[in-house]
Amino acid sequence: MLEVYKFEDKNKDEALKKGLEEISKKENEIFYTINEREGNLFKSKKYEVVIVKKEDVIKFIKEYIKKFSSLLNVDIKSEIKEKDDIINVVLVTSNNAIVIGKEGKNINSLQIILRQTVKVQTGFNVKINIDVGNYKIKKMQKIEKEVRKIAKEVLNTKIDAKLDPMNSYERRLVHTIISEYEGLYTESEGEPPNRYVVIKYKAS
Repeated sequence: MLEVYKFEDKNKDEALKKGLEEISKKENEIFYTINEREGNLFKSKKYEVVIVKKEDVIKFIKEYIKKFSSLLNVDIKSEIKEKDDIINVVLVTSNNAIVIGKEGKNINSLQIILRQTVKVQTGFNVKINIDVGNYKIKKMQKIEKEVRKIAKEVLNTKIDAKLDPMNSYERRLVHTIISEYEGLYTESEGEPPNRYVVIKYKAS
């Protein structure tokens, strides 16, 4: 279980300072939120700081990946780095195909489960990105190439194009790419896991 620390003070900054001193950490070494606690007739307003150590989250991810490795019976080593409150995990495996799964199903499931588990245990929506052998980078590059090709076709034919179902990250990428085209716009349609993007011609 991930440990969650809570500290209170009448002053917001002092609540955070107290927490950092108690756990001997710097602000950039923790995830935290500060909640305001309303007072009443007899008690003044207080602030509660809720803290989770980044090193604890990273340790938890490493342990979870070990279990994932045993489940798949594949040797997996992890390199984990945190930057700007985002935890990036690069996996080196003895069988990338199995770890990635069909269309990235296994690696995406691992990422979702880790995010949800950390959320349940701590209350924090920690952004965790997992990649294997630059699979996601290559996939994003492939999607961008295909989307730009389709964008040109829609501009030329003025006929809307429905893309294959994508996860939320891939859909956001499509929306971002198409926003560069003055004559086009996008809409997401359908329900997960079959939600997809439609590239539409913008009539002048």
